[in-house]
Amino acid sequence: MSDAPPTDQIAVAGRIDAEGRLIAADPALASLHQQAGGREGGVLAVPQIAALARLARRLGITVSRAAIAADGEQDVDLWVRAAPEGDEIALAITGWSERPALAPAPTQPPAAREADFQRAAADWMWETDDTLRLTSLSAGAAAAIGRVPSELIGKQLTRLFRFRESEDGALPILSALAEHKSFDRQSAELRGGRKGRYALSGVPLIDGMGRFAGFRGAAASERATAPDERGDKADVKPRRDGAFGERLDLALRTPLAQIVDNAERLRAQPDGPLRRDYAGYADDIASAGRHLLALVDDLVDLQAVERPDFRPESEPLDLADVARRAAGLLAVRAADRDIRMDAPGPDETLPATGDFTRTLQILMNLITNAIRYTPQGGQVWLRTEREGDLAAIIVADQGKGIAETDQDRIFEKFERVDPNEPGGSGLGLYIARRLARAMDGDISVDSAPGQGARFTFTMPLRIER
Repeated sequence: MSDAPPTDQIAVAGRIDAEGRLIAADPALASLHQQAGGREGGVLAVPQIAALARLARRLGITVSRAAIAADGEQDVDLWVRAAPEGDEIALAITGWSERPALAPAPTQPPAAREADFQRAAADWMWETDDTLRLTSLSAGAAAAIGRVPSELIGKQLTRLFRFRESEDGALPILSALAEHKSFDRQSAELRGGRKGRYALSGVPLIDGMGRFAGFRGAAASERATAPDERGDKADVKPRRDGAFGERLDLALRTPLAQIVDNAERLRAQPDGPLRRDYAGYADDIASAGRHLLALVDDLVDLQAVERPDFRPESEPLDLADVARRAAGLLAVRAADRDIRMDAPGPDETLPATGDFTRTLQILMNLITNAIRYTPQGGQVWLRTEREGDLAAIIVADQGKGIAETDQDRIFEKFERVDPNEPGGSGLGLYIARRLARAMDGDISVDSAPGQGARFTFTMPLRIER
């Protein structure tokens, strides 16, 4: 057990060099480092603090997070602030609240409980530092923004959203920033040519010294209802996919995401080599967790598309551009299997009308399937065409093909060509076709055994004048 820890009003300082070595530390931090097996001047041995330092270095911004460290027979809850200073990382650690190492986690504070309720109704989550610079975006953001979320980490939240004033001229997020409090129903539009509109909500993050450290927030898509018979403007209300979807998010998504994250950390072996079989177990756990997360997404989408009042947005979009974005988001997955993707060229355009987010979702499903069934070293093609008053994109693979007797069945719920093969839930194509038809389009397949498959996704062609 170390000497009496500092109170939560005193910041314990430390400094890490470019190689991750703890080159300066107050006694309390030095003691934690030594108890974790570190040596003086060596690489910081406290895993959670070291991970936050690496994150701050990679993002190039100050990161503040809660952490847990072992202190003898006790665990200590900490609040760690890691700030880049040239090639080094300056640490300021507060909190230092002891609890038994095997005790259950403390009851969630009100802000954490509030964040759970936000997450239940959210399309995706975001987090910022105290200057509104993004420090994290959940995986669900990719389909909405059409970009890899990591490209926005470290950028101001205003690079992602354009905030809209309420009817009384207020901006809830700015009031919350000034007063370090929670906010709700901040209307915001995606930047970058999108027409996606979201209702943002957030709770403040408070560090161990009681200082404001940023926001953890949710983004829920807003859908406009149709004008009434009097021609009045419709109210814009956040989309709610029902209690079933909310309970799934609340009960499953967060713990599954934690399982995947922890398994990925183990597999990366940041604190030293693991036995080969242990690393394999971690990989299996992460893969199973991702599969279950995808199933949760499918079930929530299933409930949404089967609602009688489900109506995707209708907006101008470039189908060739959406195809390029979908291919870009899945490029790493294709590269892992040595599969080359031939997407529409940068100068190619195909004007269409539909919901951008749902269109991207459909294409990502079709391309994911094409990558899954194409043999290693093969190729996936994306081609654009005009079919009368329809814009079409064709996703072709080099897989084993689909027999004619199975081509209708694969668009039914929970159906797959070969249930014994590893893959999805059997809902993806059903949801994709429902989405396409809701946008006055469709999805069809042309295939034969041994000849790969060609999926054609059509949408209304937009006539440019």
